Amino acid sequence: MSWPPMAASEKGRDIFKLSRDWLSVEEAVAAVGSASCGAISLFIGTTREDQSAGRKVIGLEYEAYEAMVTSELAELCRDVRARWPDVAHICVHHRLGWVPVGEASVVAAVSSPHRQQGQRAVAHLLDGLKAKVPVWKKEVYEDRGASWKENAECAWASCHGNAAALNH
Repeated sequence: MSWPPMAASEKGRDIFKLSRDWLSVEEAVAAVGSASCGAISLFIGTTREDQSAGRKVIGLEYEAYEAMVTSELAELCRDVRARWPDVAHICVHHRLGWVPVGEASVVAAVSSPHRQQGQRAVAHLLDGLKAKVPVWKKEVYEDRGASWKENAECAWASCHGNAAALNH
Protein backbone atom coordinates (compact mmCIF):
# COMPACT_ATOMS: atom_id res chain seq x y z
CA MET A 1 0.00 0.00 0.00
CA SER A 2 1.40 3.44 -0.80
CA TRP A 3 0.36 6.79 0.57
CA PRO A 4 0.93 10.29 -0.76
CA PRO A 5 3.85 12.00 0.96
CA MET A 6 3.07 14.43 3.76
CA ALA A 7 4.02 17.88 2.52
CA ALA A 8 6.06 20.02 4.89
CA SER A 9 3.09 22.39 5.15
CA GLU A 10 0.54 19.60 5.70
CA LYS A 11 -0.93 19.69 9.17
CA GLY A 12 -1.37 16.43 11.02
CA ARG A 13 -4.74 14.75 10.56
CA ASP A 14 -6.93 13.63 13.45
CA ILE A 15 -9.52 11.13 12.25
CA PHE A 16 -12.33 9.86 14.50
CA LYS A 17 -15.15 7.47 13.72
CA LEU A 18 -17.92 5.90 15.75
CA SER A 19 -19.49 3.00 13.91
CA ARG A 20 -22.05 0.28 14.44
CA ASP A 21 -20.28 -1.70 11.71
CA TRP A 22 -17.19 -3.90 11.72
CA LEU A 23 -13.98 -1.85 12.09
CA SER A 24 -11.34 -2.00 9.36
CA VAL A 25 -7.75 -2.05 10.57
CA GLU A 26 -6.64 -1.35 7.00
CA GLU A 27 -8.78 1.80 6.89
CA ALA A 28 -7.20 3.13 10.09
CA VAL A 29 -3.68 2.36 8.85
CA ALA A 30 -4.37 4.04 5.51
CA ALA A 31 -5.75 7.11 7.30
CA VAL A 32 -2.45 7.78 9.07
CA GLY A 33 -0.01 6.81 6.34
CA SER A 34 2.66 9.32 5.39
CA ALA A 35 5.82 9.03 3.33
CA SER A 36 7.57 11.23 5.91
CA CYS A 37 6.98 8.66 8.65
CA GLY A 38 8.84 5.44 9.21
CA ALA A 39 6.37 4.00 11.71
CA ILE A 40 2.69 3.34 12.09
CA SER A 41 1.83 2.24 15.61
CA LEU A 42 -1.42 0.37 15.99
CA PHE A 43 -3.67 -0.85 18.77
CA ILE A 44 -6.63 -3.16 18.23
CA GLY A 45 -8.88 -3.76 21.23
CA THR A 46 -11.04 -6.83 20.83
CA THR A 47 -13.93 -8.24 22.81
CA ARG A 48 -12.62 -11.18 24.77
CA GLU A 49 -14.43 -14.23 26.03
CA ASP A 50 -14.23 -13.84 29.76
CA GLN A 51 -15.78 -15.07 32.97
CA SER A 52 -17.42 -12.46 35.18
CA ALA A 53 -18.88 -13.64 38.49
CA GLY A 54 -19.02 -17.16 37.04
CA ARG A 55 -20.85 -16.07 33.89
CA LYS A 56 -19.40 -16.40 30.40
CA VAL A 57 -19.16 -13.13 28.42
CA ILE A 58 -20.39 -13.52 24.82
CA GLY A 59 -20.14 -9.89 23.75
CA LEU A 60 -20.17 -6.23 24.68
CA GLU A 61 -22.75 -3.56 24.01
CA TYR A 62 -21.27 -0.05 23.61
CA GLU A 63 -23.03 3.29 24.00
CA ALA A 64 -21.59 6.78 23.74
CA TYR A 65 -22.43 10.39 24.35
CA GLU A 66 -21.66 11.00 20.69
CA ALA A 67 -21.81 14.80 20.81
CA MET A 68 -18.95 14.82 23.34
CA VAL A 69 -16.80 12.03 21.92
CA THR A 70 -15.29 14.15 19.14
CA SER A 71 -14.39 17.06 21.42
CA GLU A 72 -12.80 14.73 24.01
CA LEU A 73 -10.83 12.88 21.30
CA ALA A 74 -9.70 16.20 19.81
CA GLU A 75 -8.44 17.25 23.25
CA LEU A 76 -6.59 13.93 23.60
CA CYS A 77 -4.97 14.48 20.19
CA ARG A 78 -3.83 17.97 21.21
CA ASP A 79 -2.27 16.45 24.31
CA VAL A 80 -0.55 13.72 22.25
CA ARG A 81 0.85 16.35 19.86
CA ALA A 82 2.11 18.49 22.76
CA ARG A 83 3.95 15.50 24.25
CA TRP A 84 5.19 14.01 20.96
CA PRO A 85 5.42 16.82 18.39
CA ASP A 86 6.75 14.47 15.70
CA VAL A 87 3.46 12.54 15.56
CA ALA A 88 2.00 13.08 12.09
CA HIS A 89 -1.50 11.59 11.99
CA ILE A 90 -3.86 10.06 14.55
CA CYS A 91 -6.86 7.83 13.90
CA VAL A 92 -9.35 6.38 16.41
CA HIS A 93 -12.28 4.21 15.36
CA HIS A 94 -14.64 2.90 18.05
CA ARG A 95 -17.56 0.51 17.74
CA LEU A 96 -20.98 1.22 19.14
CA GLY A 97 -23.73 -1.29 19.64
CA TRP A 98 -23.17 -5.05 19.74
CA VAL A 99 -19.60 -6.37 19.47
CA PRO A 100 -19.31 -10.16 19.74
CA VAL A 101 -16.28 -11.96 21.15
CA GLY A 102 -13.31 -11.81 18.79
CA GLU A 103 -14.26 -8.60 16.96
CA ALA A 104 -12.54 -5.22 17.30
CA SER A 105 -14.10 -2.70 19.67
CA VAL A 106 -11.50 0.00 19.08
CA VAL A 107 -8.72 0.61 16.55
CA ALA A 108 -6.16 3.36 17.10
CA ALA A 109 -3.31 4.19 14.71
CA VAL A 110 -0.58 6.83 14.90
CA SER A 111 2.10 7.67 12.34
CA SER A 112 5.46 9.08 13.39
CA PRO A 113 8.99 9.30 12.04
CA HIS A 114 10.21 6.71 14.58
CA ARG A 115 8.45 3.92 16.47
CA GLN A 116 9.11 5.11 20.04
CA GLN A 117 7.01 8.28 19.73
CA GLY A 118 4.17 6.46 18.02
CA GLN A 119 4.08 3.61 20.51
CA ARG A 120 4.04 6.00 23.46
CA ALA A 121 1.40 8.14 21.76
CA VAL A 122 -0.89 5.14 21.13
CA ALA A 123 -0.59 4.01 24.77
CA HIS A 124 -1.35 7.54 26.00
CA LEU A 125 -4.24 7.84 23.57
CA LEU A 126 -5.86 4.62 24.80
CA ASP A 127 -5.35 5.49 28.46
CA GLY A 128 -6.99 8.86 27.81
CA LEU A 129 -9.81 7.27 25.84
CA LYS A 130 -10.65 4.98 28.77
CA ALA A 131 -10.35 7.82 31.29
CA LYS A 132 -12.11 10.71 29.55
CA VAL A 133 -14.10 9.78 26.47
CA PRO A 134 -17.81 9.12 27.19
CA VAL A 135 -18.11 5.58 25.79
CA TRP A 136 -19.66 2.92 28.02
CA LYS A 137 -19.77 -0.85 27.78
CA LYS A 138 -22.17 -3.47 28.99
CA GLU A 139 -21.07 -7.09 29.26
CA VAL A 140 -23.61 -9.54 27.89
CA TYR A 141 -23.49 -13.08 29.26
CA GLU A 142 -24.31 -16.49 27.86
CA ASP A 143 -27.50 -16.57 29.94
CA ARG A 144 -28.47 -13.22 28.25
CA GLY A 145 -27.99 -11.33 31.50
CA ALA A 146 -25.96 -8.14 31.30
CA SER A 147 -23.94 -5.77 33.47
CA TRP A 148 -22.59 -2.26 32.82
CA LYS A 149 -18.82 -1.96 33.41
CA GLU A 150 -16.70 1.03 34.37
CA ASN A 151 -13.07 1.62 33.48
CA ALA A 152 -10.79 2.03 36.50
CA GLU A 153 -9.11 4.89 34.59
CA CYS A 154 -12.42 6.76 34.35
CA ALA A 155 -12.43 10.01 36.33
CA TRP A 156 -15.97 9.48 37.56
CA ALA A 157 -15.55 5.77 38.44
CA SER A 158 -14.16 6.51 41.91
CA CYS A 159 -17.33 8.47 42.75
CA HIS A 160 -19.29 5.22 42.79
CA GLY A 161 -17.00 3.49 45.29
CA ASN A 162 -17.19 0.21 43.38
CA ALA A 163 -14.93 0.85 40.41
CA ALA A 164 -12.58 -2.00 41.27
CA ALA A 165 -15.43 -4.48 41.44
CA LEU A 166 -16.88 -3.29 38.15
CA ASN A 167 -13.66 -3.08 36.16
CA HIS A 168 -11.95 -6.11 34.72
